[in-house]
Amino acid sequence: MSEERTYEVIEVEGGVPIKAWVRGVSLEDAAARQLRNVARLPCVHGWVAAMPDVHWGVGATVGSVIPTVGAIIPAAVGVDIGCGMAAVRTTLTANDLPESLREVRAAIERAVPHGRTPRGRDKGSWEHPPAPALQAWEGLKPRFDAVTAKHGKIKNSNHVTHLGTLGTGNHFIEVCLDESDSVWLMLHSGSRGVGNKIGRYFIELAKQDMRQHLTNLPDEDLAYLEEGATHFDDYVQAVGWAQDFAMANRRLMMDALIRAVRAVPGIPPFEAGVTAVNCHHNYVTRERHGGREVFITRKGAVRAGAGDLGIIPGSMGTSSYIVRGRGSAESYESCSHGAGRAMSRNEAKRRFTLADHEAATAGIECRKDADVIDETPGAYKPIDAVMEAQRDLVEIVHTLRQVVCVKG
Repeated sequence: MSEERTYEVIEVEGGVPIKAWVRGVSLEDAAARQLRNVARLPCVHGWVAAMPDVHWGVGATVGSVIPTVGAIIPAAVGVDIGCGMAAVRTTLTANDLPESLREVRAAIERAVPHGRTPRGRDKGSWEHPPAPALQAWEGLKPRFDAVTAKHGKIKNSNHVTHLGTLGTGNHFIEVCLDESDSVWLMLHSGSRGVGNKIGRYFIELAKQDMRQHLTNLPDEDLAYLEEGATHFDDYVQAVGWAQDFAMANRRLMMDALIRAVRAVPGIPPFEAGVTAVNCHHNYVTRERHGGREVFITRKGAVRAGAGDLGIIPGSMGTSSYIVRGRGSAESYESCSHGAGRAMSRNEAKRRFTLADHEAATAGIECRKDADVIDETPGAYKPIDAVMEAQRDLVEIVHTLRQVVCVKG
């Protein structure tokens, strides 16, 4: 049987096993230690699944799928609640794009707030939110008010001013071509400032709760809220709302992206949404696995139930994939959310030069300055190896290569 498995099994003393799809890719020691700490939690059920893009993360391991019974670990969900991907296939082809893609990139950058100022301040917010953001906020606001009625510290956060904006770091917008030269529009973002505030707030509440009745937690960041505890229902309400905010945020950005590309001189009229995907990869939800209802936390992982469409992006200079889930019970119907970092941001800045980055992104209309060195392709695991390691979890539907990339 062991020869037929496509994953490694890591036994954990005092905990559940870890099933790791890491053949042909690296599993760093720090990430393995984090996974073992999660596996030792009394609320974890069955086993922990580790995807091939697995790497150390703040709070919990990125690329992990964690089933819990009667409890949720707020730090495993993280502070980028509902972060995920959206993509649409258009009726455009490569021949419909202008020879120079600089104006396409500029149009996108004007349409969607993103990035930081030279002094590090957030540029990715609206001074005056446009009508679509205001309208979406009206639908979201009643539930937000219900959450903040009990937890007022969350209320004063960026919400409507961040609705329909990209953010910073590894969030991005891309124009891609598939294997038939069809044009795709793709983006990566989540719940922005308000999700961050909700995440940090409930992570601290969980730590306070754990300190009162549990002294042998393997890692304070893995403090969990149990059903019936004071803040459990409030967290479920807040995290669900943040996930809906993230989904709406991606929808608004995609609408703005389509409008921006349509307005570029020389691009012919086109339809968008021939194929459309909008999926989370940092979230918690109730699912049934092994005949039991559990909370599934996907921290840097995508649902890959049988027939589910998902998005697995590479890095700035490599392929990305539209995939269809195979419904693997062993992975809790999950797959990776990307290539996964091979090194820290600081290590990437030390190791790669601007010339390295320019060579790795040759032919792509994107930023080629020192501030994006930490996102250069070499800082990530090889996406081909990641896809090979999870061939039993997903099938590839489309292979995309980017021609324009806007980084947060």
